Amino acid sequence: MKYLYLTVAAMVASINAHALQGKVVDSKGNPVTNATIQVVGSSETFAVNKLGEFSIEETHAYEIHIVAPGFSHKVIRIGDTLNTEPMQIPLTRSVIEQVDVIGLPIHASVIESAQPISVLSGNELRNRQAATLGDSLEGEVGVHTNFHGNVASTPIIRGLSGPRVQITQNSMDVSDVSRVGPDHAVTSEVSTAKQVEILRGPATLFFGSGAIGGVVNVVDTRVPKDSTTYGEWFISHETVNKQKLGAVNINTGLDAIALHFDGFWRESSDYQVPVNPETNTDDQSADSQQTTHSNNYFVNNSSEESHGFTLGGSYLLDNGYVGASYGKLYRQYGIPGHSHGGEQHNANEVSVFAELDQDRFQLISEIDLNSKWLTGVNSRLGYTNYSHAEIEAGFTGTIFTNKTVEAKVDLMHQPIQEWKGGWVFHYKHSDVSAIGQEAFTPPSNTASYALAAVEEKHIGNVLLQLGMRVEYVSLIADNVLLPELNLHSHSEQNNTHSEEHEDTLTVIQVFETDQSFSPVSISAGAVWDFTPGYNLAISLAHAERAPHASELFSFGPHIGTGSYEIGALFELNNTSSEPQFDINRSTIQLETSNNIDLTFRKYEGEVGVILNAFYNQVDNYYYQTTTGLYAQSGHNHAHGDDEAHDVHDDELPVYLFKSADAQLYGFEAQSMWQVTPRLKTTLFSDYVQAKLREDSTYLPRTPPLRYGAKLDYQYGRITANISWSHLNDQTHVAPLETKTLGYDWLDASASWSLPIKTAEVALFIKAENITDTEARVHTSYLKNIAPKPSKNFSIGLRGNF
Repeated sequence: MKYLYLTVAAMVASINAHALQGKVVDSKGNPVTNATIQVVGSSETFAVNKLGEFSIEETHAYEIHIVAPGFSHKVIRIGDTLNTEPMQIPLTRSVIEQVDVIGLPIHASVIESAQPISVLSGNELRNRQAATLGDSLEGEVGVHTNFHGNVASTPIIRGLSGPRVQITQNSMDVSDVSRVGPDHAVTSEVSTAKQVEILRGPATLFFGSGAIGGVVNVVDTRVPKDSTTYGEWFISHETVNKQKLGAVNINTGLDAIALHFDGFWRESSDYQVPVNPETNTDDQSADSQQTTHSNNYFVNNSSEESHGFTLGGSYLLDNGYVGASYGKLYRQYGIPGHSHGGEQHNANEVSVFAELDQDRFQLISEIDLNSKWLTGVNSRLGYTNYSHAEIEAGFTGTIFTNKTVEAKVDLMHQPIQEWKGGWVFHYKHSDVSAIGQEAFTPPSNTASYALAAVEEKHIGNVLLQLGMRVEYVSLIADNVLLPELNLHSHSEQNNTHSEEHEDTLTVIQVFETDQSFSPVSISAGAVWDFTPGYNLAISLAHAERAPHASELFSFGPHIGTGSYEIGALFELNNTSSEPQFDINRSTIQLETSNNIDLTFRKYEGEVGVILNAFYNQVDNYYYQTTTGLYAQSGHNHAHGDDEAHDVHDDELPVYLFKSADAQLYGFEAQSMWQVTPRLKTTLFSDYVQAKLREDSTYLPRTPPLRYGAKLDYQYGRITANISWSHLNDQTHVAPLETKTLGYDWLDASASWSLPIKTAEVALFIKAENITDTEARVHTSYLKNIAPKPSKNFSIGLRGNF
């Protein structure tokens, strides 16, 4: 009856047209000339004139947002009567940059969401961009990188990564294999992006069960929304790896036809590090002293060459647009870890690199409607064909492929009892395969069907946000293999195999499996503007995740993680005289997260503060646990004469995926102060604690406590900043995981902007790791052989028109 009532209410809702006029001013009554009026529930936007005035002859808006750089957003809710009186809308200065999120069907920004959100855009995005997505975002609070030798990295949000953090491009899955292994690069390119949106905490309502830990959405304009001519270009050179980068982004069009082109090219050599890249011990003592050096060391096999382009076009309608795009990406990069580093390349080293190729097609439309039922329909359809070959000594060892079809439709309804929102229909099918010597997981098909509803309502000074998603996920693999495996343990007394514990496991079985799950996610949140310029937010979320195919079906050597991985579909049987792996007859459980977020914001005036505290209780958390056994990897990457090979050179520790209850909790803090009109300071810190609930065992590769400060200075057309961050020693480690020393990291940059006719060009210089510090990333699988780069200088030009 409830749904029938809602449907009937929507059918009889009256939609009256409004004439809106007004003037946008600051706190002193002066006109704000760069303000934009955004009409909620449609794609309509209107710019004010030179006097800060606007006039909208007719609109069906029920809410408008006024946005201007350097000011706090203003929300105005409109009644059902015709408004003929001009409004005067005052805006208040804000030191917090308030950028709207594009990737959600409902309106959200840094200060207007119950869930913590951050957006990186404009010059800040260009200053931070790196060759990989994780390294580009590691400066954001609550976000770290799993740094993989400067050639691959994925973002870590609040200690979660891999299959728990969804990475999307224009709200659709990037459809690569970066969630399977740390040595697999993310296929979203930051150099041509408009903005990068980060949703911390469960975002399963909008993106599916794979977003139980958060979402990183890379937004570009490959499907243009207007035919205005504008663009930007970027060229730079770095010293630490001789990287050369060029990128261009252009939108144009004529009348109802809008066109887009973007492209980039990047090339770099092996990168330099301040110390010998290989540590001399298995454990970094937290009592050791941090050192700096100036010797010429390099991380071998860390070069890359990549290029890509995107073509897009749209047909513009009076009430929206319909467009399509095609994107091509090629990348070839070394895979550190297959060979050893040092001062010079060893002639006997094995050259291992990845060759990545992706074709991406997208069809996107946004249509405003004025029907009795709907205010708009947004649709996205994508097809991605991805391949990734790992090549060793000129021969292709393993080929990964991923063919994905995805469709998403947002139906935005008319207000129902002042509730605004809509329904999301989402379908995705991925056909993933790995064939070759290091194919540690069998080919599999994953299909998901989902229906979600998201709603929000203002009650006085409180914004309520509700959501629910019901999903069906199926994982099918018809060639799951239990291979013949020679297992052994190590003697604690010496570095040889223990004969009395050397066990042989010979099991060969091929079978097919079809696993299905029905995740349900629910969220509720509230934002209370308890006094002007301040608000409190609370977000409660129950999110469920179907395990990833690699967490279930893996059975083989994974060189990227340095382990022999066995999925949760199997179990270790120690009841017989010789241990063996059997099929796990237990029901595979959904991973279930119950999360609470508390947020305090001061967002107006010369001082801004954002404080987040979170607690996440996860039942059936899938993780890898050590078995104490070792297996042959099938790859011997030792160097020199065979007689010099260590007896353990060609073996890997065996890890088994299991599930147990876990808890993660921590905080994120930012404080900004506009000291003078030219000088701004920022303080920040983040922390996460992650461990199993039963025995308080710490989860592996959890980021340590981090804090730092930043100064921004602007004088005329010159801008400069200096930033410092400190990462504590990480002593909370998992079994077999080693401690990691903390470090201090110092960066600085400056740019000089010059207007040239109707364009603007900026010369910039950037210095990173100014103190030439040895920095080993605890969240990296390569921390003992690939520290972060040495002191690096970048110089370049960027422009827009």
